[in-house]
Amino acid sequence: MAKTITFAVIHFSIATLVAFALTGDFLLGSLIAVIEPSINTVAFYFHEKAWQQLPFLKKRESMTKVKTVSFAVIHFNVAFAVTYALTGDAFIGGLMASIEPAINSFAYFFHEKAWNKKANNADYDIEPAMCA
Repeated sequence: MAKTITFAVIHFSIATLVAFALTGDFLLGSLIAVIEPSINTVAFYFHEKAWQQLPFLKKRESMTKVKTVSFAVIHFNVAFAVTYALTGDAFIGGLMASIEPAINSFAYFFHEKAWNKKANNADYDIEPAMCA
């Protein structure tokens, strides 16, 4: 769950900046920036579960680029749907779906790399022997 929370913080920050920049409306930008990452955070959780449990995906979990692309597809669709639903503007929805997930996919790649490094370092941590 810590991995999901850290990604959520990154995602909310990026979404807020991009949504405000595109709409010029703080309230609408904030609403998009709350709803879109909320849905994507839930999607991220289930995406992680799928990659941990499905044998086909589990074998490829260390393939960061493939995993990033699979989440990016989900992310693009959610970003467009939420933005279009709130603005009624397909152009703004398309921009949001292009810009915000692209930035977040870049962030996701490095987030995933950091968590893989953390997991690999944990595998090598050895408890010091207790001396009597």
